[in-house]
Amino acid sequence: MEFKQNKIKGFLMVLTFAFLAVGCGGNDFSPKPRGYFRIKFPKKAYQEYNQGCPFTFQYPVYGKIEADKSPGAKLCWQNIQFPQFNATLHLSYQPVTSKKEFNELIEDAHKLSFKHTVKATSIDEGVIHYPDRKVYGIYYTIDGNAASSAQFFLTDSTKHYLRGALYFNTEPRLDSIQPVLTFIKKDVDVMIKSFKWK
Repeated sequence: MEFKQNKIKGFLMVLTFAFLAVGCGGNDFSPKPRGYFRIKFPKKAYQEYNQGCPFTFQYPVYGKIEADKSPGAKLCWQNIQFPQFNATLHLSYQPVTSKKEFNELIEDAHKLSFKHTVKATSIDEGVIHYPDRKVYGIYYTIDGNAASSAQFFLTDSTKHYLRGALYFNTEPRLDSIQPVLTFIKKDVDVMIKSFKWK
């Protein structure tokens, strides 16, 4: 009986070492990166916004323009919804009535963009300059896990001012939204390049 038990113990030890040898066969283990759903992007195509406000621009056919219904919203405050990406580009227009008001609007745009400094890894400013159409402004690229990844303002420097801010309606995680952000930023670029005052 004792001989049988020793034989079984010996067999189990050999089996255990065999499993360990096969399992630790010298292969390096490295954790796999976190995976995300593959996103199917629509084909790029644009249409003109021209609906009673003192400006026009091109926007994507997969974007839906809605009047801003938030409390305090003014005439010509619009939101471009991207429902398949759970994102919104907020546009707020303000007529300029004085040099003082113009300076305050520019300062507000700067403050609102840099309000994201807490979560942002960097904030870059790009100059928008289309003198043939009297379209000037600044484009703020906000990197990191900030609530808004892109903001800008456009003005003719005398009568008109428009501010834009892109937000995703989810917890900001740059690594997961980066492909969508890159896709929508191209649409924002088209909007700015096609923008005209009436």
